[in-house]
Amino acid sequence: MSITLTRRRFIDVHVLQTVPPSNLNRDDAGAPKEATYGGVRRPRASSQAWKRATRIAFSSLGISEDQLGTRTKQIADHLAGRIAARTGLDETAAARLSAAVIAPLGITASKNKEEESAYLLFYGNKQIEQLVDLVADRAGELAGLDDKQLAAEFTAAQARTALMTGHPIDVALFGRMVANVPDIDVNAACQVAHAIATHGAELEFDFYTAVDDRQAADSKGAGMMGRIGFNSATFYRYGAVALHQLEDNLSDPAAAVKAVTAFVSAFIRSMPTGYGNSFAHRTMPQLVALAVREDQPVNLVTAFEKPITAYGSTGYASPSAAALAAEQHAIATTWGAPALWTGVTHSFTDTTAKALDEAFGQPLAFPDMLEALTAELTR
Repeated sequence: MSITLTRRRFIDVHVLQTVPPSNLNRDDAGAPKEATYGGVRRPRASSQAWKRATRIAFSSLGISEDQLGTRTKQIADHLAGRIAARTGLDETAAARLSAAVIAPLGITASKNKEEESAYLLFYGNKQIEQLVDLVADRAGELAGLDDKQLAAEFTAAQARTALMTGHPIDVALFGRMVANVPDIDVNAACQVAHAIATHGAELEFDFYTAVDDRQAADSKGAGMMGRIGFNSATFYRYGAVALHQLEDNLSDPAAAVKAVTAFVSAFIRSMPTGYGNSFAHRTMPQLVALAVREDQPVNLVTAFEKPITAYGSTGYASPSAAALAAEQHAIATTWGAPALWTGVTHSFTDTTAKALDEAFGQPLAFPDMLEALTAELTR
């Protein structure tokens, strides 16, 4: 199938998800992260935490390793291991070739560990194999050269070409910035907002104790005790993908559309794992709404600048969904900026469902909505 992208298009992803007592993403004191919005203190999970969770979720979608990336300070060690595996060279010889291939790029070394870079590098697993290709056919010959001769065999252009060709979907989505080597920067095609609660919530603490199974029968007290901060909230989560930038990064419009649906699936089904064993906090969203736009991405968090109030037995999710529908309608009418296409999956009924229908259209099962999104992006 041939696909040609002829205009700018942005895919907005809006999610409402209620999470039980949890500590998804802790701050430097170990407490759940928070933010003040609309004058109210609210639970928060950082965009970095949810992007990491999304990246990890890609593998569960059946995406092969050669289409994914690695983020590490240990690119030299990674490359050396792949050289040794491909060529049969011993560890020392492979490390020499790895250093010679990478050195021309001028990647800053760590002050504490010379064998590591000073910053995390994000590159494709296929791209590391393209670096191996630079030495694989001549590995034995190259290993016999002295350091000066070996250094003369490689240029920055060779390594740059390997790292700028065939980007995996996660590098294409989230980008790469290397401050002192801007030639290998990749412009991100995706934005992810910090997830925040649609309402205010109090930080609570769980004081816990653990019993020593081998303590004497007449012993009193706990073997250990501690305290974990937690909260619970209905979160509004938002992400956006610039399809035109993604197509540019991947050099393939069809691959870009597949990457969009992979991102939506992984973003929806992922969750930060902080204290996961202590709280078992994994839930599924109550609402996922998608919008395709050609003007700009639109974050609907303004629906919750006035914090949602729970009424009786309704909780926060239903009034949050109604507020989101109202904000979507206001953006379309007040600013004259309707979306080209919208889709929604939700579990609400009655008046909330009616408001969502009017704002986003008739609800679809999530797999059907993904199919509808793909049809919209490829028409």
